[in-house]
Amino acid sequence: MSTATTSAARGRLELREFFRRRDAVVFTFALPAFILVLLGSVFSGRALPGDVSMSQVFTASMVGAGIISTSFITLGVSVANDREDGTLKRLRGTPMPVAAYFLGKLALVAVASAAEVVLLLAVGVGLHGVELPTDPARWLVFAWVFGLGVVSCSLLGIAASAVARSARSAPAVMNLPYIGLQFISGVFINPIVALPAAMVTVASFFPLKWIAQGMRSVFLPDGAAALEMAGTWEHGTTALVLGAWCVVGLGLCLVTFRWTDE
Repeated sequence: MSTATTSAARGRLELREFFRRRDAVVFTFALPAFILVLLGSVFSGRALPGDVSMSQVFTASMVGAGIISTSFITLGVSVANDREDGTLKRLRGTPMPVAAYFLGKLALVAVASAAEVVLLLAVGVGLHGVELPTDPARWLVFAWVFGLGVVSCSLLGIAASAVARSARSAPAVMNLPYIGLQFISGVFINPIVALPAAMVTVASFFPLKWIAQGMRSVFLPDGAAALEMAGTWEHGTTALVLGAWCVVGLGLCLVTFRWTDE
């Protein structure tokens, strides 16, 4: 059996197991949507330059944050669970290629992230007046930002799982940097120009700032680019930073990944 076939089978298994845990599924998908409904409604009446409202800016930013929630956190917690319950140890002793395990996890994350984006956009369109783009070029930007974001954050989630001492502590380990970065990356506090420049400089070293900015470039009018720190969407820099994190994340996985807790 080829690696591709084994990976596809592993991906289907990961999806079945994920969606069987209904409480985890509801929390994974509902939390970003709940935050979007709550905070988006609070700021719904505030207009910003560029012919957009604050709730629309928040929606686009939350789409980026939702991708990290379903990639970085989901994989970090999932791998930590697999390590603690012995799943990784058992899989290591089977003929299944190692790559198939990770590609199966990536398939899970890709499906979950796509579903999260659809849910958040439904909330944004229905409640906050976000308009879906009709220009194919914008959807092309969405595709590469989504792809690079999912891959980079998935690899970082796998690497970060090694930091968790147990499956019970994994959610706290994953959520701490995720929540902190949302505040300094222009997600919870927007537009991003409202933040101190030093905070944004720190956020610029991490993927969330660029994923959120990329999503704003897709779902907001061109005039909203004036609300960014550079005054432009910086697509080239976004691709460069996210691509670099894919490489760094892979390197960290190779260095830190453990099959057992021993």
